[in-house]
Amino acid sequence: MKIGILGGTSLAKALGKRFINAGLNVVFGVRPDFDTEEAEWKIMNRLHHRICPYESAIIQSDFILICAENGYLPEIWVALKNTDTEGKMIIDCTNAKFDKKLSNGNTQLIKKAAPKAHLFKAYNNLGLDYPQSDVLGVIKETYFCGDDVPEKLRVKRLIEVSGFNAVDVGKISNASLLEAFYHLRNEISWNKQEHQNYHFKLVSI
Repeated sequence: MKIGILGGTSLAKALGKRFINAGLNVVFGVRPDFDTEEAEWKIMNRLHHRICPYESAIIQSDFILICAENGYLPEIWVALKNTDTEGKMIIDCTNAKFDKKLSNGNTQLIKKAAPKAHLFKAYNNLGLDYPQSDVLGVIKETYFCGDDVPEKLRVKRLIEVSGFNAVDVGKISNASLLEAFYHLRNEISWNKQEHQNYHFKLVSI
């Protein structure tokens, strides 16, 4: 099983390290102008040549995690359209720009670009700046959604391998609800005018 992580963000690097430490094979897909000489990326690439273009990462991988900034997503849509994604599992880890209608998120665009893939949403509550947004390591869970079984069980196990509790929130149609939680925590931080992050935690009674 090979994991492809698209994007050169802090979240991409953090999740990649977790999967590598768990013994999984990981490749990173990045844009052509990405700086692979940054210290941590250089170390990860030096021994195993893990950094490659988007399309190469998609072709090599069974699981594809999209952890890129919104500005680079159009390039990823093109890469998805230009490769065979049938049967692959795509996990959208992004958050679209806030839209009160919550109807035109990144997840819907991924579905159009890769209609034959199994699509899921997860890890978006961490934010692309993770782990800087959680310096104390208090986030222990991520919410995920998707329609396909048994593929959904494989995604749940993958999340658990990365060290997070996987909370199933139902079908992929709930993806916009997960993004709403992300935007709400950002609004709380902004309104409090504090240089710190807020996160939601699920409490069972």
